[in-house]
Amino acid sequence: MRRLDAIIFDFDGTLADVPLDFDFMKTKIAALGEVFMDERPVPDGTPALEWLDRLSAQVMERDRDEGMEFLSRGRLVIAAMELDAARDGCLYEFTRPVLDDLKARGVAPGVISRNISAAIKKVFPDIEDHLQVFIPRESAGRLKPDPAHLLQALERIGVAPEHALMVGDHPMDVETGKRAGAMAAGVTTGRIAAEGFAYLEPDFVATDVAALMSELKGAGLI
Repeated sequence: MRRLDAIIFDFDGTLADVPLDFDFMKTKIAALGEVFMDERPVPDGTPALEWLDRLSAQVMERDRDEGMEFLSRGRLVIAAMELDAARDGCLYEFTRPVLDDLKARGVAPGVISRNISAAIKKVFPDIEDHLQVFIPRESAGRLKPDPAHLLQALERIGVAPEHALMVGDHPMDVETGKRAGAMAAGVTTGRIAAEGFAYLEPDFVATDVAALMSELKGAGLI
């Protein structure tokens, strides 16, 4: 292991507590889908954004205009839920100090998120003052767990994946880092316990980002 040049974080559940109910989100998409489909679709393990894309594509096969209407309405449902959750969200106390400490150490901090910037900035209005790269959903070419999301961020700041660490509270974040050729760390501030990351063999698992930073300092990585 060599010293890191960049650490890219997930946002919800990693740097902030945002009470977004993804199961309820899919329930609302299913209810909307019933208007456009022959029967109410049953949610599966597919993330909400990808599930909406898949369902609307099925409707488009029959009627493109109806499929596009479903997709548009579904995206509005998701964005409204994200904004509502953000109003009740709060930044973890360690977030600003950690990001500023990384910058002071010459390690580029960044955030990539499947959430929209409007929701993120309700919780962290000055986020871009503390980062060197910020790529929310609307700015991403492809979304994590596609490694392109992380690679887009690293390209923007000129850091090679092997010199970077991806940090998040969901196995999706660890998968993203691994697929991009970066190091990856899980934190248990979200809904996933430490054992929930084990199958992906993350480089680190910590109770929160502050504890992870202490571990990285001890290892001489930052």
